[in-house]
Amino acid sequence: MPAPTQSIAATTAERVNLLGMPRAELAAFFASLGEAPYRASQVMKWMYHALVDDFSAMTDLSKALRARLADIAEIRAPELASSQQAGDAVVKWPAAVGRGQMVETVLIPESGEAEEPSRRTLCISSQAGCALDCSFCATGKQGFGGNLSRAEIVGQAWRVAQHLARRGDARGITNIVFMGMGEPLLNFDPVMDAAEVFMDDLGFGLSKRRVTVSTAGVVPRIYDMTARADLALAVSLHAPNDDLRDTLVPINRKYPLAALLAACRHYLGTVGERRSVTFEYTLIDGVNDDLAEAQALATLLGDLRCKVNLIPFNPFADDRRGYRRPSSARMRRFQTTLQEAGVPSLLRTTRGDEIAAACGQLTGAVRDRTRRRSRLLASAPAAATDLAAA
Repeated sequence: MPAPTQSIAATTAERVNLLGMPRAELAAFFASLGEAPYRASQVMKWMYHALVDDFSAMTDLSKALRARLADIAEIRAPELASSQQAGDAVVKWPAAVGRGQMVETVLIPESGEAEEPSRRTLCISSQAGCALDCSFCATGKQGFGGNLSRAEIVGQAWRVAQHLARRGDARGITNIVFMGMGEPLLNFDPVMDAAEVFMDDLGFGLSKRRVTVSTAGVVPRIYDMTARADLALAVSLHAPNDDLRDTLVPINRKYPLAALLAACRHYLGTVGERRSVTFEYTLIDGVNDDLAEAQALATLLGDLRCKVNLIPFNPFADDRRGYRRPSSARMRRFQTTLQEAGVPSLLRTTRGDEIAAACGQLTGAVRDRTRRRSRLLASAPAAATDLAAA
């Protein structure tokens, strides 16, 4: 059983945070107190179904146990700051994770405010900042401030579920994607524990197809994930060859495309034949969006069960390369080339960009261990005001 992960936030040494603890570990915790393991099921229902964080309200526990839990345990989630809502009903919250750091989590309803959405996807963060520094992503330009604990990961969804419940939204979150700040597979155990809670019937009760882990290509951990959990897999690809991907996604220099696609094939061999890998491909004008690259991408992916999400590039303040979004016609030609080659593809509609909540735009507030942000500021002092406000 993995050891509990230290949070970025200061922890209270004498108390155990039960939020984000998988059911088996929670049962072991109660057994260590001399309690029956079924107490874990009771407490999980209170935490995730009733969204309660006060042990005294858990009326099917004895008064003695409630008092003891209040002394030795807690249910503590990051606090959400004031939300921002875009005109397309996307909502973004900063979440405080300690040491002055904030991550961002985004709720994406499938339809606008005029009609009841059939799906509500929550995009959650797994790290403060990101160490990978993909060239088209604002998060990486913040540098890296540390891993989130499982309570800080699950807590983002838990707080949003509370928000929806207060609004009278009984259905709540229907999909969770680890596509916010950070590289999920570089914070492996907390992310896997969180995913287990999201899929547990006593947790969020989501199906394995509705919890998606996105990776820029941490190849060894893709293999580890297949041994640990049955989750949907999304891969941030963004280029059809190693030379270009080395520039856009620097981790490719360590785990090039051949190794990455071999890991994807391994993943496909462990899931049902109706399952596939989703490849994310950000279209950048004049960089990776011409027809030759579309054809090369179709050849690269030709024998894989996959689909491609084409994402229009979303501008951000720290962009020093002058990237631009391609024209709609150019993006449609790229999509058509893939489809004609037999590769299913979807041109994504940009959502939430007016509040910097779209793909590649999340920043939050990060105490950078890598000094990447200070180097950016030093290299472009005239832009310091814009960067500080990002």
